[in-house]
Amino acid sequence: MRITQSMLNQGFLANINKSNQAMERYQNQLSTGKKISKPSDDPVTAVRGMFYRSSLNEIEQYKRNSEDGVSWMTATDEALNEVTSVLQRVRELTLQGINGTNGDTDKYAIAQEISQLKEHLGEVANSQLSGKYIFAGTDVKNPPYRENIAGSGKSFVNENKELLELRVGQTNSVQINVTGMEIFNNDGNGGIFKVLDNIISAFKSDQEPPGALADMDEQLDHILRERSELGARVNRMELSMSRIDGLELSTTRMLSHEEDVDMTRVIIDLKAQENVQRAALSAGARIIQPSLVDFLR
Repeated sequence: MRITQSMLNQGFLANINKSNQAMERYQNQLSTGKKISKPSDDPVTAVRGMFYRSSLNEIEQYKRNSEDGVSWMTATDEALNEVTSVLQRVRELTLQGINGTNGDTDKYAIAQEISQLKEHLGEVANSQLSGKYIFAGTDVKNPPYRENIAGSGKSFVNENKELLELRVGQTNSVQINVTGMEIFNNDGNGGIFKVLDNIISAFKSDQEPPGALADMDEQLDHILRERSELGARVNRMELSMSRIDGLELSTTRMLSHEEDVDMTRVIIDLKAQENVQRAALSAGARIIQPSLVDFLR
């Protein structure tokens, strides 16, 4: 086969074009730090990168959920701690009132203090986090402790027992709330507020409230059980957060391995390609024969 000058010129230009494309690819990788700049460069790498990015978005949502859940449960535990302190103080006052040495004035004063503690307990029952009532079940927009339908004063009127759960994994959801019914109306008949009303009424009438100490102990024991269960869920949530952090780290590492370039390797390849191009240009200068125009210059 006869090799013409035109064929040599075309082959040389085609090889130079390939060399320029390779240099462009290496320069793009060096400037972006990524193996590919568009899906057509490597469809398999592009698909894997999309999968890992989608996984990271899910993980980020799980992290936000777990952080929100811990904040909610921490606020709940603080409120329950306040409830415990109030009930312990009420128990002390009740024990003081039934010791047989107090007159009607003393009992009335004790009743007044317990009445104020009851109102404070109502404020705790209406505890909020980010504008949401934490003891209202899923009815987070309405205060659970408010004026009752009969108009006879404030009471715990919320009856919502729905659970609030946050997903912290593909198959992992954690309950974050303690329903107000379990804390303030666990017997379905007025609960803790009914116990306080009975004590207040008895002391105002200069009487001893029957079974008051036993009722208070029962309420305190119930709250302690709820707090222990809440603490267990907090521990579970913190374990989930640790697992999510590890999953995020491993997924980020896999995404980096799939998309990020080895900078040292790219620099070496770029330098090698530059040497190849210089050699090709030098050889091409010898291959391309001078034309008449070159002599006329």
